[in-house]
Amino acid sequence: MDPEPRSLLGNIGPLMAPDENGVMLADGFTSRIVASSGEAPVSSSSFIWHDAPDGGAVFPLDSGEWIYVSNSEMGSRRGGASALKFDASGKVVDAYSILSRTNRNCAGGATPWGTWLSCEETSNGIVWECDPLGVAEPIQRPQLGVFYHESVAVNPNTNILYMTEDRPLGLFYRFIPDGNLANGIPDLSRGRLQAAVVDSSNNAVTWIDIADPLAQTETTRSQATGATTFNGGEGIVVFDNVVSFATKGDNRIWAYQTDNEVLSVIYDRDIAPNPILSGLDNMTLSQDGELVVSEDPGDLQIVAVTASGDLVPLMQLVGHEGSEVTGPAFSPDGKRLYFSSQRGTAGRSSGGVTFEIQGPFHI
Repeated sequence: MDPEPRSLLGNIGPLMAPDENGVMLADGFTSRIVASSGEAPVSSSSFIWHDAPDGGAVFPLDSGEWIYVSNSEMGSRRGGASALKFDASGKVVDAYSILSRTNRNCAGGATPWGTWLSCEETSNGIVWECDPLGVAEPIQRPQLGVFYHESVAVNPNTNILYMTEDRPLGLFYRFIPDGNLANGIPDLSRGRLQAAVVDSSNNAVTWIDIADPLAQTETTRSQATGATTFNGGEGIVVFDNVVSFATKGDNRIWAYQTDNEVLSVIYDRDIAPNPILSGLDNMTLSQDGELVVSEDPGDLQIVAVTASGDLVPLMQLVGHEGSEVTGPAFSPDGKRLYFSSQRGTAGRSSGGVTFEIQGPFHI
């Protein structure tokens, strides 16, 4: 059995001049475009890659292949999510839709049981549970709340879901399933939706129940009296019982220790000694649990927060000034990093570009 990949993000050198794709990379790394909005990613299929690619994740397959899922942040029920399938050598062999006719699918999150939770960022937005293979029909998950959903992450040790809300006065939510289905997967149709309350004196977190998650008579926010607000909740991840999430409005990264229920700020651009991260948006993890953050727009970089606390740029886009960097996710072996420029060089939703960077991210 092959050993788990180990992070080399702290060893990555300075970024060099942009390559032919407009991507600044360190020595030893290369980029390629794997999909473009309005074009077919593979010649064997007429499927067209979606506009405004946003949050994404990678799903390994038993065959050694993998799937990269990407949201489409289009409104007026033109949003959804699509998938790229890669063979074991990294060749794109298929592309298809896994969700369609939804609204402003911004980010989301992968589940430990192998599904994609796609989040709608609207006032009446819900979470859709999707099959990365595109076989099973998407399932609405309104019990996870009706609000401006941004991202979701599942703690694999407890099956509790944590969610962010992209509003200037956004909340930090969690959903506790009541139990499991017959196959052992958590039942997302039953459970408690709660919002966080942070004690300003000691940063201790308590939770208040949202009585009507479907917001049938009262908005979710109106039901969360006393909940602590966060300035533009963005990406969220869980590693080793720590929930980390970003807030773009104040350029911070927060860490919620689920074991002792304390929340702290681990990055604040206003006071950081090396404040290179700004416009914090989507997040993913290295195989060692290091944070990897994309910018909107900032410097249009993806930046790693290493185990030693250093900030290391992994790439930077040039010529994409009207865009944002979205959907970072590593391949199963940790040697390929996927992401998108949501609006490309033209600054239009129809100009989205999805990239792959290959190199020694992990060993």
